[in-house]
Amino acid sequence: MAKSETGWDIGKASPAITTYLQQYPNKNAPILIPGCGNAYEAEFLVASGFTNITLIDIAPSAVEMLDQKFKNIPQVKVLCEDFFLHQGNYDLIIEQTFFCAIPPVKRKEYAEKAAWLLSNTGKIVGVLFDKQFEKLFPPFGGFAGEYKPIFEPHFIIKTMSKCYNSIPSRKNDELFIILLKKIKKNSKKVIKQ
Repeated sequence: MAKSETGWDIGKASPAITTYLQQYPNKNAPILIPGCGNAYEAEFLVASGFTNITLIDIAPSAVEMLDQKFKNIPQVKVLCEDFFLHQGNYDLIIEQTFFCAIPPVKRKEYAEKAAWLLSNTGKIVGVLFDKQFEKLFPPFGGFAGEYKPIFEPHFIIKTMSKCYNSIPSRKNDELFIILLKKIKKNSKKVIKQ
């Protein structure tokens, strides 16, 4: 989405996410960025030597722009899809403004689907808003106390704390998250139709 349309596009990769990715050891890990918008994190990943990046956005205009941006970069696959219908298996899901763009009533479904898409050692890493917005359209905010019950059935919350390296306009308004997929005994991955 264009910066003027969303109001939450920061024009570059989130410093909290890039700081984390700088120490991520597996450059070949399959990585998913849902609701990727301008995909600044993907640009950072490519520049950092990562080789297996999938971008999903439901907006055809965003996907068209991304197809052009990454047309000569084989490390990046761009899909025009609904995250909730996506099939795949990833080691890492990068969360940067997708969670805040979906209606809050779909947040439990998001957590369940993200866990389903992740390998047994997979995780979600990224940022969530740590503030409430007084409006009926995205971005939708919230607080750690609201988020934890959404994620805890499917994830071990390793980190959900104030982001120390947010951009100045978001200082004290973001939580950095590292959510480790819970391994459920006797669970088999079933393709959802």
